[in-house]
Amino acid sequence: MRVALDATPLAGPVGGIRRYTAELSKALTELYPEDEYALVSDQPYAGKESGPVRGLDRHWWLIGLPRLLRQKSFDVFHGTDFSVPYLPVRPAVMTVHDLSPWRDSGASDRVRRRTPWLLRLGLATMVITPSQAVRSELIESFGLAPEEVVAIPEAAAEHFTPSLEAPPPRPYFLYVGTIEARKNVDIAIAAWHELRHSYDVDLVLAGRIREGYPPLPCLPGLRVLGETSEAELPYLYTHAIGCLYLSSYEGFGLPVLEAMQCGAPVIAAKQAAICELAGEACLLEPPRDTRAVAAAMRNLLLNPELRGELKQRGLRRAQQFSWRKTAELTRRVYATAIRRFSG
Repeated sequence: MRVALDATPLAGPVGGIRRYTAELSKALTELYPEDEYALVSDQPYAGKESGPVRGLDRHWWLIGLPRLLRQKSFDVFHGTDFSVPYLPVRPAVMTVHDLSPWRDSGASDRVRRRTPWLLRLGLATMVITPSQAVRSELIESFGLAPEEVVAIPEAAAEHFTPSLEAPPPRPYFLYVGTIEARKNVDIAIAAWHELRHSYDVDLVLAGRIREGYPPLPCLPGLRVLGETSEAELPYLYTHAIGCLYLSSYEGFGLPVLEAMQCGAPVIAAKQAAICELAGEACLLEPPRDTRAVAAAMRNLLLNPELRGELKQRGLRRAQQFSWRKTAELTRRVYATAIRRFSG
């Protein structure tokens, strides 16, 4: 099988879709050496693990990419970021990570306007979502046939393991992710600040701040790290009293899985996709309920037995996810797309 994967997300320095593209292509290449997996894009990018092919046509999705797929005799194209070619010259698989482009005014205008037409015109032979929650939303929102949409969970990278380095001198709660409105970072700060009145514990925010987000308050104990490399995250996860992930809407919730894989207790939003991911391994609270979140934080801080129990639950739950499994299920979708396109 010869597969072309959209490498455009690799042009960015960080982000969940970038990680998805890099980890999936790596797992596919290692698991199926008899196949060919090529990363293709009209943009320069780093991390050329799979021998990328680049197109130079200005009209990439309409002309350049379809031409490349024919010239190189690819069997299937995988659009890792809400996109497939505008001309159906080969079977195409599209990953729809969530429906935030149609719920969030600050989301990509390109995705919000273009992807619905690609789906409604049937240019995506098959569609992948990271959770059953998103699959159900997508089928209902765009009228897709259920047999065309497959939920395939993502995974955390292998380097997310408990850190053996000594912990830092001060205890802290941790948030990892983009700082934007739907992540409810304001609730995390308010809940921590309520706790801070009685307990000497910090709050660490690790992630880039979305343009237009209000300035963060200057409070003693609030540490804003900004964009943080993946190499630094396992240490931060491992030694946190607890990780906060209170997003109102997610398609999967990768930081929750990363935290669990590092043995960190997690307080997460009681939201469909996150509940699906977390199982019984996290404390789940209403994402806008400051008092409930503060109570959960206090419980973690004062109860080392609870922290230990959640650590073990999280480690067991995280073992159920791997990029190998994701790659296996994704390759099955490629084969299905080829059969459907040919038939």
